[in-house]
Amino acid sequence: MNFRTIILLIILLSGITIVFYITRHEKPSDITEIKPLTSDTELYDINENKLMLAELKGSVIFINFWASWCPPCIDEMPIIEQVSRNLSGNSKFKLVTILYREDKEKALRYLKENNYTFPVYTDPGGSAARKFGVTGVPETYIIDKKGDLRERVIGPLGWDSAQTIEICRKLINE
Repeated sequence: MNFRTIILLIILLSGITIVFYITRHEKPSDITEIKPLTSDTELYDINENKLMLAELKGSVIFINFWASWCPPCIDEMPIIEQVSRNLSGNSKFKLVTILYREDKEKALRYLKENNYTFPVYTDPGGSAARKFGVTGVPETYIIDKKGDLRERVIGPLGWDSAQTIEICRKLINE
């Protein structure tokens, strides 16, 4: 390959990367189409205890789909941990992280190695991911106490833990 071909390939790959980034980080125009609590979705915690997502209605729910093989997920884990530590004592707030196409044991090792304490759930069969319309990871959803989707972030969180906590507190106090 000559120098000119290499430069053209770099330009082409850069363009593809930019298009991918823009499409993955766009906020959907109408998030009201997603109704996560209208029908029940079964999740399982690390001890195989079942959680029915609809049972959480009445609380602000912060849902994050992630995997330990995903570099942007790894980058946002400190934010998720801070949200969990700051709001987990509030009975009107629930944090639910859901493994996406991930080996549970590998994810648990990752959490332990990094001293993360937030709750982790599995999504057998991917029904929760389908219901939310997950396109990849990370994806984050914030649901208000009425069960309406208020925020959807495709890709890594675009705010820090203080901003995330403030958004959740505002919804808790509504």
